[in-house]
Amino acid sequence: MNYLTKDFSANAGDRVEVVLHGNAANVMLLDDNNFQNYKSRRQFAYYGGHYTASPVHITVPETKHWNLIIDLGGAAGRVEASVRLIPR
Repeated sequence: MNYLTKDFSANAGDRVEVVLHGNAANVMLLDDNNFQNYKSRRQFAYYGGHYTASPVHITVPETKHWNLIIDLGGAAGRVEASVRLIPR
């Protein structure tokens, strides 16, 4: 499984901004438990979705440690991304 990842702590109401370079991609914000499920190929919950245009903005729902995942969902191609956290 190939994916880009960035982990960080954030506060509720902060926004994650992702600029995609390359193909459309899945951009998913997961807490630590769901990230472990993602890596183990088990069912997981996330905020975000599949995006064909950027920038992508995801509002952080609660204060805690987060993992941002960017993957192609099995599609062919290549993607790079720039990520920044925008405090509320």
